[in-house]
Amino acid sequence: MRGINRRGLRLEWVTGLALTLAVLPARAQQMASETTLNVETRDAGGRTQATASVAVTGADGLPASGVVSIDDGSRQLAQVALDSEGKAAAVIALAAGEHTLRAVYMGDASHRASTSATSDVTGASSGAPSFTLSLSAVAPSTLPLKVTAGDAGTVAVTITPQDNAALTSPMFVTLSCSGLPALASCTFTPESIEILSTTPTSCAAGSPASSCPPVSSMLIQTEGQGTSSAVPAAPQRRESHPVVWAVVLPGMLAIGGLAWGAKNGRARRRWMRRLALVALLGLVATLGTTACNPRYYYEHHGPPVTPATPTGSFNVTVTGQSSNGVTSISSAVPMVLTVQ
Repeated sequence: MRGINRRGLRLEWVTGLALTLAVLPARAQQMASETTLNVETRDAGGRTQATASVAVTGADGLPASGVVSIDDGSRQLAQVALDSEGKAAAVIALAAGEHTLRAVYMGDASHRASTSATSDVTGASSGAPSFTLSLSAVAPSTLPLKVTAGDAGTVAVTITPQDNAALTSPMFVTLSCSGLPALASCTFTPESIEILSTTPTSCAAGSPASSCPPVSSMLIQTEGQGTSSAVPAAPQRRESHPVVWAVVLPGMLAIGGLAWGAKNGRARRRWMRRLALVALLGLVATLGTTACNPRYYYEHHGPPVTPATPTGSFNVTVTGQSSNGVTSISSAVPMVLTVQ
């Protein structure tokens, strides 16, 4: 029994050492990073709009890559992908009140995560009804949203009213998105949200959905590399028509003979034009039975391959717009879509 325990302990120790040695090189490849945040605010129709500019550099001074989130305390306001210079910017509509913003870099294969110093800003209250947007992942369950080309992802969009008690009639918010890669689309259910003067601005834990701010489900659909399962039809043998050739071929020879037998140049040119027209008609008929014919191409090569949504990280902006007939109100929140 004692020998068995020793062998078991030795095996466990060797296994743990192997796992540690396997993890150490991966960690050694990641260097420290530094994240800086600069926030500028401006008035936008009585509301405060903040532009958060972020820069992330590695310990070697070179720009980092990856995704940065802009957080307000424990609440995430936006996500943006860094460009080739390790920089990104997000425009955020701030609700009335105090906000403590920070940029959180999520790291990549070469850099460890880092967090910027906080920046305190104040959102003004105009007293006019408005709204803000916030996003939360549904499937996959985390942001940034990562999907494989051909799959779909779902994000919950929450529309939080601001000063909606001043509403004298319902406010309708229409949702849209921009910045998607090619061959990708977004749909909202519902696409238009109604906000009333009694719509709550928060949702207490355990409260029913009817007492929470309205939520729309955004579905992002991508396209995968498609190949048709249909087997191309076997090339059909085209029957020859000897009667047609018996008429066309002698006719062409006769026109050619008349052209060369004409006594003057004008008559010869006239017959040559006729011969050229007949030759052109023959060429068109020939092309109709060769690879220049779409039917011929389909029968011999099958249907074309459907292209896929390109891979990479893309900055997508979700926007809500509303209007009271005089002024328009809009609010936007950026997110990152990664297609694998």
